Amino acid sequence: MDTTGRGGERVDSNRPGRDLSKPLPGALSWIMLIVFALALAGAYVVLDLAWWVPALYGAASVVAFAAYGIDKSAARRQAARISEQTLLILGLVGGWPGALVAQQLFRHKTRKRSFRRVFWGTVSVNILALAAYVYVVAGPVIA
Repeated sequence: MDTTGRGGERVDSNRPGRDLSKPLPGALSWIMLIVFALALAGAYVVLDLAWWVPALYGAASVVAFAAYGIDKSAARRQAARISEQTLLILGLVGGWPGALVAQQLFRHKTRKRSFRRVFWGTVSVNILALAAYVYVVAGPVIA
C-alpha cells in the first residue's frame, strides 16, 4: 500500500523509507537521447571527434543496459541486486544513454526520487566533461 510521505513523495508502506514519486515523462528520456545522439554524431562528423568517443558511449551503454536488466530481474526474484552506486558509475562513465533506454523499457529506477536526482546529476557531469573535451580538442577547428 502506497501513501504520501513528507515532501509529497510516495512511500511504500510495505517498505518504509522508500521514496517513490511519479516517474518523469518517458518522452523526456527519449528526447534527451535523440538530442545527445545527434550532437555526438555532429561532433564526430563536423569536428572530427575521435572514433573512440562514440565507441565508448556505445560500449558503456550496452553494459549499463545489461546491468539494469539484470538488476530488474533480480528485484523481481528478490535475489542479490546490483548496487545503485554501480548503476550510477556505469552512467557516469558514458553508459547513461543505455541506462535511460533500460529505465524506460524495463520500468526500472524511474520512480525512486533519490536515485533519479543522482542519476541526472551524473548525466550532467558526463555531458559537461564531454563538452569540455570537445572544446579542448575542437577549439582550433572552431576558432
